[in-house]
Amino acid sequence: MKVTVETTVAAPMAEVWRAYITPEAIVQWNAASDDWHTTAATVDLREGGKFCSRMEARDGSQGFDFEGVYTLIEPLRRIEYAFGDRHARVDFDETGAGVRVRVEFDPETEFPVEYQQAGWQAILDNFARYVAAQRAQA
Repeated sequence: MKVTVETTVAAPMAEVWRAYITPEAIVQWNAASDDWHTTAATVDLREGGKFCSRMEARDGSQGFDFEGVYTLIEPLRRIEYAFGDRHARVDFDETGAGVRVRVEFDPETEFPVEYQQAGWQAILDNFARYVAAQRAQA
């Protein structure tokens, strides 16, 4: 079973792609709720390259590394990666309204699928807001 989340970002493909893959941007948008944040991110964007986002509760009570290995990179189109024994695919498609970003991932078994889908959707919504805010400042 795969879980899918998506958003449409009203920005050019190059801006959306850059915001998704740049560590400095990732730490700005990669959180499912206001009480969490990403304190550091690394990206080696190539097949076989590794990524890691350090996610921590803002109160310091807990944290974890979300990390994995890129298995497919199609610039400005698709990213696939493995994290543990799970996989994810991120598709970037230009539409009349902007760039649709769709993430499909294997859920884990500890938490309900709906909880995981809501969390990943919240992160993707933060991503869209971040890109919009960056465009507004430019």
